[in-house]
Amino acid sequence: MEKKIGYKCRIGGVVLLLLGSIAALVTVAVIQNTWTSNQYSQEYGIVIDSGSSRSTVFLYEWPGEKQNDTGVVTEKTHCQVKSIPISDMTGDKQKDAAVWEAFKNCTDQILKEVPEEKHKSTSLFLGATAGMRLLQLKNESRSEKVMRNLRNYLSSLPFNFQNASIITGEEEGLYGWITVNYLMDNFLERNLLNTYIRPYGAKTVGSMDLGGASTQIAFVVQEEGQGPDYMHVKLYGYPYIVYTHSFLCYGKNEAEKKFLAKVLESPSLQAYKTNPCYPKGFNETIKVSAVYDSECTQKPSNYNPDQSIMIVGAGDTEQCQKLVESIFDFRTCSSSQCSFNGVEQPPVIGDFMAYAGFFYISRALGKNGTSELGDFEVAVREFCSADWEDLIAQKKGIGEKHLKTYCFGAHYVHTLLAKGYKFNNDNWKNINFQRQVGNTSIGWSLGYMMRMSNMIPSEVKVIFPIADPVFAGLIFLFAALIIVAVVLVSIIVVRMCF
Repeated sequence: MEKKIGYKCRIGGVVLLLLGSIAALVTVAVIQNTWTSNQYSQEYGIVIDSGSSRSTVFLYEWPGEKQNDTGVVTEKTHCQVKSIPISDMTGDKQKDAAVWEAFKNCTDQILKEVPEEKHKSTSLFLGATAGMRLLQLKNESRSEKVMRNLRNYLSSLPFNFQNASIITGEEEGLYGWITVNYLMDNFLERNLLNTYIRPYGAKTVGSMDLGGASTQIAFVVQEEGQGPDYMHVKLYGYPYIVYTHSFLCYGKNEAEKKFLAKVLESPSLQAYKTNPCYPKGFNETIKVSAVYDSECTQKPSNYNPDQSIMIVGAGDTEQCQKLVESIFDFRTCSSSQCSFNGVEQPPVIGDFMAYAGFFYISRALGKNGTSELGDFEVAVREFCSADWEDLIAQKKGIGEKHLKTYCFGAHYVHTLLAKGYKFNNDNWKNINFQRQVGNTSIGWSLGYMMRMSNMIPSEVKVIFPIADPVFAGLIFLFAALIIVAVVLVSIIVVRMCF
């Protein structure tokens, strides 16, 4: 009887050892598998915005842990390339030496801002906009040489060079729209638990960009129309249909050339031409090549690029408005609604952010931010009726180079928005003229970086709750105990049988 009890105790002890070892082994394995965490590194990306006036190098950063595959991107720093725009480059490396030196100064500065171990994984992009789109039309061979030289230079840098391309106007408009809404927290916001969620209602605002050679409008629509102006984009897990159109040759600088061509075409018996948009008391002598050496203007039959003409300011706001309107075509339209030049556009709805050239012109009028249409029109008339000397005294913060153009610019913005995009007394107040949101300037490059972050893999390090040597040791220990327990059970059973 005592012998049977002894065997039962031994069997019970060995079984407990076996079950305990199995339970411990499973527990360690489950903990190691389910309690792991991912440690993401900080990611970096560089976008070079090469516009019609200048190039700017932007450095962006975001946590490797993305939100629905899109990075939460912030601007770390930027550097303005102090040289001519790339559209003015010759394509000859030696003649463009000053430009390369200016690019080097900026890329060296950016290099210092990126941790050395992240240099090779930092993606680098260059996007050329309307200036290069015009050069491509004017001289495709030179355009290709410039872009090829840029790719060779950028690929020599210690970054992960991805691409240098001339982006379309529609892409530029879309990326600007992404930037505006991202900076306004219309895609993501932090909740009380400090995690990112989609804002309640998820409303977006439209985007309007006025550059030197082109202007863009973009806003969300509920129903997709026909053509390439309707673009699909998915951000932070949510899809959007964005109407966007870019008007090449209708940036402020190129539009003014179209306007000046109208001035030069006007019949005159004097040795000068009268510009109704220049203030009284201002005059200048220009070479006609400054107006006609562009793909946006048509050269006259008797064109002589070395011919000089004096332009005299008249300060006539009504004539200025009429002449500005003449560079648009508001009659041609084969759709239910058009903006101008026969371009189909759905009705503008909701709030809009107008930035870049829109902001600088509205600021000169004292109407940045929001205003009523009537107040904006009064400001335009008052500005355009002022004499040159009065303007210089009143607008001391604006250089004369820009000041002389702002009456044209004011009428141009008013015509573009009111007669082109069809803003009226009811919805003009929905336009907010701003240069930046918070401390970040509005432009297409941030939106571009955000969309590219979808395709940039994050570096992730898996952190296990139990260090590898300890985990291996525990697995070995409990596996050995299981084997020992099985052997003991076998011995005891055999002895009981004999």
